[in-house]
Amino acid sequence: MEYLELFLKAIFIDNMVFAFFLGMCSYLAVSKKVSTAVGLGAAVIFVLAITVPLNFLLDKYILREGALIWLGPEYADYDLSFLTFILFIATIATMVQLVEIIVEKFSPSLYNSLGIFLPLIAVNCAILGGSLFMQQKEFPAISHAAVYGIGSGIGWFLAILAIAAIREKIRYSNVPAPLRGLGITFILTGLMAIGFMSFGGMLTGGDEEESKKQETVQIEEKTAKEVAENTNVSTLK
Repeated sequence: MEYLELFLKAIFIDNMVFAFFLGMCSYLAVSKKVSTAVGLGAAVIFVLAITVPLNFLLDKYILREGALIWLGPEYADYDLSFLTFILFIATIATMVQLVEIIVEKFSPSLYNSLGIFLPLIAVNCAILGGSLFMQQKEFPAISHAAVYGIGSGIGWFLAILAIAAIREKIRYSNVPAPLRGLGITFILTGLMAIGFMSFGGMLTGGDEEESKKQETVQIEEKTAKEVAENTNVSTLK
């Protein structure tokens, strides 16, 4: 249940496009055709699914303060967190290069249609954002990071697929001249963001109940401690 909730939150509530507006360059430029959007979205899923767990291991065993203790006690005080961006981007660039080679080998037409935007996945802020959010959330295990990476990729995929399908249909609509192009696209993106955020009430109720339970337990423990202290004071008197 924990993994399912994390997965659904990454797709709908913490959506890279609709919640944080990350990866908007590719989202706007490659969303004119559904076929192209599907190809790029699949590539983003693959890159996020691989890089987020890899960067989790880098952060846990190399980057964070005290992570190098596995090399010996003398390395316990080392802090390499200043290398976070460099190593994260290096991992992402490596995986994007692998995706580019695979796409060019097995689907030359898709490779040509994606053009420059395929290698630009390496500098797509949604990809780097997934690793940085993973680091911020401090997941306890690599499985959590993998689920979050896959969910984030699927969320971005659904976003670009939805806007591509709408933009294909909207060509035959009578859109007011000032709103044609990016204008109506931004309006549609905002409306879809509202729709995605509406899932928040379905997936955050458990968190609120859990926080209330924790607050109740803390209050009860504090009250019991005060009663015990007052009893001890009365006994001493």
